[in-house]
Parts: sequence; structure tokens; C-alpha cells
Amino acid sequence: MPRPPSSATLAELKEAVGPDNSLESQADLAPYLTDFRGLYHGATPLVLRPRSVDEVSKILRICDRDAVALVPHGGNTSYCGGATPDESGSQIVVSLQRLNRVRQVDAANYSMIVEVGCTLAGAQTAARDANRLFPLSLGSEGTAQIGGNLSTNAGGTAVLRYGMMRDLVLGLEVVLADGRVLSALKSLRKDNTGYDVKSLFIGAEGTLGIITAASLKLFPVPADTATALVGIDSPRHALELLARLRGAAGDQVTSFELMPRIAVEMTVKHLAGVANPLGFDCAWYLLIELSSPNPNQNLLALLTSELEDAAAAGAVKDAMLATSLAQAQAMWKLRESVPEAQRRHGASIKHDVSVPVSAIPTLIEKGSALALELAPEGDVVSYGHAGDGNLHFNLSQKPGADLKQFVGRTHALEHAMFDLVESLGGSISAEHGIGRLKAAEFARRADPVELAVMHTLKKALDPKGILNPGKVLCAS
Repeated sequence: MPRPPSSATLAELKEAVGPDNSLESQADLAPYLTDFRGLYHGATPLVLRPRSVDEVSKILRICDRDAVALVPHGGNTSYCGGATPDESGSQIVVSLQRLNRVRQVDAANYSMIVEVGCTLAGAQTAARDANRLFPLSLGSEGTAQIGGNLSTNAGGTAVLRYGMMRDLVLGLEVVLADGRVLSALKSLRKDNTGYDVKSLFIGAEGTLGIITAASLKLFPVPADTATALVGIDSPRHALELLARLRGAAGDQVTSFELMPRIAVEMTVKHLAGVANPLGFDCAWYLLIELSSPNPNQNLLALLTSELEDAAAAGAVKDAMLATSLAQAQAMWKLRESVPEAQRRHGASIKHDVSVPVSAIPTLIEKGSALALELAPEGDVVSYGHAGDGNLHFNLSQKPGADLKQFVGRTHALEHAMFDLVESLGGSISAEHGIGRLKAAEFARRADPVELAVMHTLKKALDPKGILNPGKVLCAS
């Protein structure tokens, strides 16, 4: 079991990263002690900011020898408290923000190697400078770091076309709990030499090792894009339209985002510069994007034709197609501003869940009924990535509702929602991870054999339990 660091251990850790690369004052420590949503407020005696893999290795060798727990820290955009130390004050925080180099871009191989402190936006720019696309896209991409994207197996708005972060990884460099460096940064698409060890660390939230660099897949830059904001009457019409578009355009359907009217109203109300070009006569809205590297695809004509046919069949109520980049960006701003609008509106109860795409209407219908019964002080704001089955089934506090009473509904509603999701063959965490927030629910609901395998892996790779304790897996 981990134990508090001695003064000698702290001194040795500071020496490992050199002068000016450790923080100790309360003012300097503060940004590392509270998670993004303000759910957890931890404590630490020391934040280390290594600049190289070698320094990360030194830190881990010391912590492993003295059984000192540490918490990897990136852009601090986690929704589940995955990068926040606990309240004991005995865990060291290791900030990876200075490991931020783009080591290599191999345009001919459609790959690049980046360090984990590089922001997602920085990785996108490095790819774009080489006339390539790194397709992972999140609302927090200017702050979120590649390490966090890897550690939570991030999803985002283009999963339908490109997959999640795991699907975008060719190789990893990882520092293990005892300080050994796993060098598996090959940029190969075919490599069947034994177990796929790198996959263990993607989505593990720093509990099995600290990822320091990754080899990532790149793609051709889209040369033709068509974007539309579409008004519909129900989520069932969304599924009809998705099937129609996938039949007509195949994997050129890049994004298919669903928003209820309340989310659109909330976003327009709370954020300057956000508009709804369709008005508020529709119960639901879809943001649809098609893309292709072929400039001669004429995707705008294809999307227009399919939406017209869908309207004639009664599946589409209204639509606007972007005829300029500015219009497309405005539509995306409407969608990506929903989380910020919820924050400004008031308290929220959040669920990041996934179900088979075919079960989305049932999830919304039954989930809304549960919310009305168990949390009447809240309004359902269920939005997200309908194309891949991931919805953020959230509730926002109604104006004038009692805050304490509303927040007090969280556990009962969460339990009921997770039961519903499981009954539909879904997952209690689609793209935000487990962290500290969902560790107990995960332990209670996971397949016992699968959970036992995870604990076996944890004990094998981190026998002293020093890596991000309390996250993902509860103590066994």
C-alpha cells in the first residue's frame, strides 16, 4: 500500500526534475487540486513537471522504491475526477504539460509521433501543416492534452467515421510503475508480434503506467465537406435519416449530432455569438457533416437531395445547409457550446452513456420518464453523438428549483439510469472514463471475471498500487 512521502523522498523527487520544475507553495499547487467540474478538492505536498521521458522514469523509480502514490495530470478537462489527487495530501502530482514536442510527422506513412503534453489542437495543427488530418475533435481540444485523450480513450464528434482514440493509435511509449520504459512507438499498421500490449494503457487513466508519447494515425485532409442543421420531430426520425445517409454516402458521414430544443434554447440564451438559424419550431435538431478527400464528390448536392427526400417522407421538418465555411463553423459552435451553456444555466446531473444506436429513442423516452419521476426539479438535456450511440443524458436545474434538493437526486437517478442503460445493452461510461466518480458503480456492475482480469493486470504492472490509486478500480 502507498504511504506518505518522507522529506528525503520529496527532496530526491525535486532533484530528479531539476530546479524550477517542481511546485510547493499553496498558490502554485491550487490549479492541480480541483477537477474540471469542481467535484473533488484534493491535496498534495508536491507537483513535479518533468521535461523528458528520463525524468518521468526517475520519478517512478523513486516512488516505486518508497511506495509513494502519484497522480498523472494533463489538461485537467476530466469529467470524472481522473487527474485529481485525493484529500490525504500524500499523493504526488506529475504534470506532463512540458512533454509537449511533436517528435515526428511522417506524411508518406500517414502518421506522427507526439508527446502527451501536446494539446489536441496542437496535434491537429501539426498534422494540418503536413497536409494531413488528425481527426479526433473535442470541444476542449484547445486545453485537453494527448495524454488525457489516450488515458480516457476519448471519443468526440467524428467517431462515426474515424473511431475513438484507441482506433487512432499505432504505438506508445510508456513508463511503468517501476520506472522501466516500454518503447513501442512503431508506426506500423500490421504488427502481429505477440500481445497488443499498448492497448492495455489506452483507457486505463494512468493506473497501469504513464504514457509519455504516442504514434498516431493521420488521414487525408477533407477536400469536400457538406454541413447541415436539420430540424426533426423525434429521435426515431434521426435514426431513419442516419440510415438513409449511410446508405447514400457510406463512411463519408463523418458526424451526426443530436440536440433537443431545450439545449439549443439554452445555448442561444447564455452564449454571445451563438444563433439558431432554424428557429425554435422543432423538437429536436441534428448537426450533420459529410466529408471526403475527393474534391469532386459534390457532397452538398448529395446531402441536399437526401434531406429533400427525407422531408418528403416526413422524417425532416426543416433544414439549412451551410454554403460557406463561416456558416458551417456557426453551426458547430451551436453544438459545441451546449456544455458551457449548461454550466452557465445552473447545476447539472450528468450521465455519459452509450447504447446500441437502435436503442437511442428508447433510452431518451424511458430516461426522460425516470427523470420526471426521480428528479422533477430538473429539465432533461439529452444530446450528443447519435451516430455512434453515445448520449450525454443530462439534467439541468430548473429556474427557481431548490439546488440542494436537485443535487440530492443525483444518486437515485444515476442508479436508475445505469439500470436502464444496462437493460438496453449499453455502457455507463461512453467516452469520459471511470476516474473516481464511477469507480464504485463500475465495481458493482462489471462482469466479475472481467473485473478480476483487470485487478490481475493492475497487480502485475503496479504491485505497490502507486499509480493513480482510487481511479477506475476500487481497492481489492
